[in-house]
Amino acid sequence: MPFRHPRRLTWLACLVITGMAACQPVSPTPLPATSTPLVPTATQIPMAATVNGSGITQAEFEAELARFQSAQSALGNQVPLADASQRVLDELIAQVLLEQGAKEASFSVDDATLQTHIDKLVASLGSAQALSDWEKAHGYDDESLRLALRRQIAAAWMRDKIIAGVPETADQVHVQQILLRNATDAQQVLDELKAGSAFADLAAANDPLTHGELGWFPQHYLPYPQVEQAAFALKPGEYSAVIETPAGYSILFLLERDLSHRLSPDALLTLQTLALQNWLSDRRQAATIILAP
Repeated sequence: MPFRHPRRLTWLACLVITGMAACQPVSPTPLPATSTPLVPTATQIPMAATVNGSGITQAEFEAELARFQSAQSALGNQVPLADASQRVLDELIAQVLLEQGAKEASFSVDDATLQTHIDKLVASLGSAQALSDWEKAHGYDDESLRLALRRQIAAAWMRDKIIAGVPETADQVHVQQILLRNATDAQQVLDELKAGSAFADLAAANDPLTHGELGWFPQHYLPYPQVEQAAFALKPGEYSAVIETPAGYSILFLLERDLSHRLSPDALLTLQTLALQNWLSDRRQAATIILAP
């Protein structure tokens, strides 16, 4: 079976700017944070967290948590409260980091842009009263909704800027694979290759449907780094040693390599997702994040 590892953008990456359409999260990778307990005084608005001094109010967090839980229930998913809370808080922190990045890049959300998005919300819900009812049901008022929308618009702009920076071409290899279920069979095939058997014939015998065709792929695409490492170490016409992975035992054959091969849509999405995750990871490591106790 060929390796395939399609990756999708995180919940934040597929957020609809309206702030009303929740996407299903894709097992976000935990990011390290510099965090200190946040102790509000009697005069402070209760905060769930601050990120480099920018606050995420407790009301906003609770509203987003309720929206997330409602969306997951509608999808038939049961997410434990602790997990749901962490996912929502991580996404809100990511939004703030992206918004701050947008500000550093001189992007700002003007009143006209914000009003356009609000008008779209009213149109999608049918009336201004319906929007007001939605705000009340989800713990928002006009001011807090506007703040949330500004953040989401800026975060989406920064997200798009990051992923737009990923080139559409990359160093890629075109690989054929023989995948076996046990080490004994894999060693036997390797011995046959060493004895002069054609890789294509053995690949076809082991996988009549695809002949072991993996296609073109860049680095950081496959689920098993050891397979990519072996593939990129080969020269065209060479085959690898046996590579053990959770999927089985692989022997690779490098058909060709192109230092600037156009990425498939899925590979491009994978590298864009990785670029976004890396950007957020770097920013979060450098951030001062204060969490509520």
